[in-house]
Order: sequence, then structure tokens, then C-alpha cells
Amino acid sequence: MQRLILLRHGKAESVAATGGDFERGLTERGRRDAALIGRVLAEAGVAPDLALVSSARRARETWDEAAHAFPRARCVNERLLYLASAEQLAQMVAKASEPVNCLMIVGHNPGLHDFSLALFSGQASPRAANPLIGAFPTAAAAVFRMDPSGAANFERLLLPRDHGGGPA
Repeated sequence: MQRLILLRHGKAESVAATGGDFERGLTERGRRDAALIGRVLAEAGVAPDLALVSSARRARETWDEAAHAFPRARCVNERLLYLASAEQLAQMVAKASEPVNCLMIVGHNPGLHDFSLALFSGQASPRAANPLIGAFPTAAAAVFRMDPSGAANFERLLLPRDHGGGPA
């Protein structure tokens, strides 16, 4: 794998009609921001071959919006990604069952944020300032370049607000 993208789901409803967290859907802002980050990634030449997507409704809807920018990507809904810890995410990346150039994970905080921080701190040549320290807001995407040994090198953090998204 040459690249790893960690994409947090878009802004979601505070409560689902069913009352369950798993079924919370995206708000309109969440849909716009997910589509926006998909376009920004594609325009930057960063497109997944495979997307592992939490089977929670808000994550599936995030992928549905972002996927328009990645017509060749394959999606696998993965129940184990629902509220997965950083350790669980690392195991899933290590066990990716097929060779891919670019893997995207669409999931949830705090696991995605914790995993991105762990990847950043373990990189071969850490930068002075870690842009991942503060927050990992909805529809944020952290992009890492993977070297042949499997070590991650931070490339960029894409936030909807930096590209015209966010509160409307």
C-alpha cells in the first residue's frame, strides 16, 4: 500500500428517528462536506482503490457522497469499524486482504483521531508541529504515504472549512 486515507464521517444528526446511535444519518452539511472532501482528494490525485467503511449509517452516507469522486474505488462495509479503537484500526489496515495502492477508512472518532496521532508520532522524520493534535472534525481526511516497510509519513490534513465547507 502506498497511501492510507483516514476519513471521519460527515456531520450527523444528534438523534436518529429510531433513537439508536448506529442509525444516525448525515445532516445536509454532512452530505455537502463529505462530497467536498471527496472532490478535494480527487483533485489532489489522492483516490482510494478500496474503501473500508463502517456500517453505521452516517459512515455509509459519507462514503456515498465522497464516492462520486472515486468511480473506480471498491467499497466494503465493515461492522468492526463502528467505534473501532486505534489498535483495532491498525489491525484492520495490517490485515487488508488484497493489495491496494490506496486504502481509505471511513469511520469514527475517537478511534480515527487516535490512530492518526499514532501514525504521525511513529513516522520516520516527524515534523516540528503536528497538525493532527488539535481536533479531527467531521469530514476531515488525514492522508499518509506508506513506505515499503509499512511506516507512515504524514502528507496532509484536509478540513472542509479550508475548502469552503463547514457551517452554512
